[in-house]
Amino acid sequence: MTDVLVAVQGGLGRITLNRPRAINALTHGMVRTIADVLDRWEHDERIRAVLIEGAGDRGLCAGGDIRAIYDDARSGGTGSLDFWAEEYRLNARIHRYPKPYVAFMDGLVMGGGVGISAHGALRVVTERSRIAMPEVGIGFVPDVGGTYLLSRAPGELGTHAALTTAQLTGADAIHCGLADHFVPSHRLDALADALGRSEPDGDQPAGVVAAFAEPAPASDLAAQVGWIDACYGGSTVEEILARLGEQGQEARSAAKEIGGKSPTALKVTLRALRLAARLPTLEAALDQEFRVSSACLHSPDLAEGIRAQIIDKDRSPHWTPQRLADVGDDLVADFFAPPGPGGHELGLGLAEEGTRR
Repeated sequence: MTDVLVAVQGGLGRITLNRPRAINALTHGMVRTIADVLDRWEHDERIRAVLIEGAGDRGLCAGGDIRAIYDDARSGGTGSLDFWAEEYRLNARIHRYPKPYVAFMDGLVMGGGVGISAHGALRVVTERSRIAMPEVGIGFVPDVGGTYLLSRAPGELGTHAALTTAQLTGADAIHCGLADHFVPSHRLDALADALGRSEPDGDQPAGVVAAFAEPAPASDLAAQVGWIDACYGGSTVEEILARLGEQGQEARSAAKEIGGKSPTALKVTLRALRLAARLPTLEAALDQEFRVSSACLHSPDLAEGIRAQIIDKDRSPHWTPQRLADVGDDLVADFFAPPGPGGHELGLGLAEEGTRR
């Protein structure tokens, strides 16, 4: 069975991630297939919209192929850099795709799954949606445009989501700007059929999706904005933790979650979010993320975090350094530095700037 199923249903190009046992985790080959299909469909007059969805009932996509990254990090390889470069280019491609790109963000949507959905034009969540950027838990930093999206969430909600790795409901995702419409999961098949039946001179894909949408439930995250904004406005992770410790039970629980994450990844993530908030485009943020991801690949915390969470599953990572106080500004700055001899930049921001001139 192929890992990506491709079909044309009327005027709808349908892409189905087909690794349900792995919650449709992305491999390098899958990224290439999706990119090739989007290139082909852009100029196919039959295709009026594109839909991406996940096989099975567990989720759209649980992220990237973590085991492959683990092997790369341990061996000193560079395969992950090639994967990330093509994945990030795909994220940017989706963001600017000229035809309506519809994403069914049903079930679990994490990491790379966010990258292939939340940059689309029409992002649909359900009552089963659980959306997260869990990178700091494995010694990594939000990527696939995650820093761009989270830094633009209302107030400090994105900072909270990034540092705690909290799973957002569909309602939370809409409130944070990661999704657009709430559709009950049992109506997704009918929505896909309707998108395929829509005529060029009839209802447009946006109108079809809107016709199936229902008011989203109240966002629990939005109700917590008071203490979240007060605490995560701190300029350092240490200050954020101190403020959380002075608030109520929810804030103290968040502090406990943060306390178990990689100290280096936490500090690099906070800086990445603050910088991404000032970057003009998704492409510029992806360029920054590629630098950071490249540095993470050679950092001890990435392999150790994956070992603890995915390989041995002992949930007891030994971070290096182990304490926030030992992660200095110079170490954090190294993650954002231009690559040395033989290194590579992604260059998406420069390319996008050139197209606008």
